[in-house]
Amino acid sequence: MNNISTSEIKPLEFIKGNNGLDKVILRQTNGCSVQVYLYGAHVTSWTNSQGEELLFVSEKAIFKPPSAIRGGIHICFPQYSKPGFVAASHGFARNRMWTLDTDPPPLPNVTNGVFVDLLLKPTDTDLKIWPHRFEIRLRITLEPGGELMLTSRIRNLNTDGKPFKFTFAYHNYFSVSDIREIRVEGLETLHYLDSLKNREVYTDQGHALTFESEVDRVYLKTPKISIINHEKRRTYVIKKDGLPDAVVWNPWEKKAKEMADFGDEEYNHMLCVGSASVENAIKLRIGYEWKARQQLSVVNSNYCSGELDPKNVLQTS
Repeated sequence: MNNISTSEIKPLEFIKGNNGLDKVILRQTNGCSVQVYLYGAHVTSWTNSQGEELLFVSEKAIFKPPSAIRGGIHICFPQYSKPGFVAASHGFARNRMWTLDTDPPPLPNVTNGVFVDLLLKPTDTDLKIWPHRFEIRLRITLEPGGELMLTSRIRNLNTDGKPFKFTFAYHNYFSVSDIREIRVEGLETLHYLDSLKNREVYTDQGHALTFESEVDRVYLKTPKISIINHEKRRTYVIKKDGLPDAVVWNPWEKKAKEMADFGDEEYNHMLCVGSASVENAIKLRIGYEWKARQQLSVVNSNYCSGELDPKNVLQTS
C-alpha cells in the first residue's frame, strides 16, 4: 500500500541518471511517471498507476555519449534509417545533448498535464554533417490519466534562405510479455515498405499483424493503431497527428545476437511501433514551422478471451 500523500509527490524532478547524465522525472498523483534523459531527449521509462513499466529498455543499453540509448522512445531526425540525408542511421538528434526550454511558444492546452520542454539547435559538428540551421522544440507531457504525449516543433532557421528536407520518427519501444502472442490492429490492407527487401512495396493481407520472424516495415497512411498484449491483458493505443506513417520493428533472434547493446533473448519482450513521416520527405521553407505529435495510452483488455473488439478501442479511446 502506498502511503505517500499527493502533497508529497513532486510533479517534476531533476536528478542525475546513469553515468551522471541529467534526467527529468514527471509524476502524476495517481502514481504514473515518465523519465526523460536530456541526452537525446530520450524517454526511458513510462509507468502506469500500478508502477508497471510500459516501455522496453535493453539491460545492455549504453548510457554514454555518443552511443544512442537502446529502447524507450527516441527521436529520429533529420532522417529515419537509410537512405537519407546524413551518414548516421536515424540521424543525430538522439545522440545530442538537449537543453531545457524555459521559454517555449504556446502549445495546445495539456489539461493539467505535467510537462517538460526540451530544445535542440545544431552544433558546428551537426552543420558539417547536415548544413542546415534548425530548431527543435519538444514537449513531453504526462497527462492526468497517465497518457504520454510528445509534441515536436521544427523550424527552418537557415540564413541563406534555402528550404531543407527531412524525415522524422518517434521510435517507440513497447514492453510486451511474449512477442509471439502480440497482435497489432489498424494496419490491415495498408501498403508498407519492407526494409528487409530493399524497401519494396507490399500490401498487408492479414486480419492483424502477428510475429514469428524479423520484421522491419514502414506502413503508409496509417490510422490509430492498437497493440494487443494477450498475457498482460493490456492494449497500447497510438494516436498521432502530422505523422502519416508507422514503423514496425522486431530484430528477432539472429539480429538480436549481432547487436552489442541488445540482449540475445530480449527480442521476445519488445516491439517497436513508431509514429513517423518517412515515405515523403518534409520540405520546410525558411522561417516556417512543422509540427507533429503522438499520444500513447493503455487500455485494460481481455482480448485474449475475445471480449475486446480492437476496432472499438481505436474509435473510442
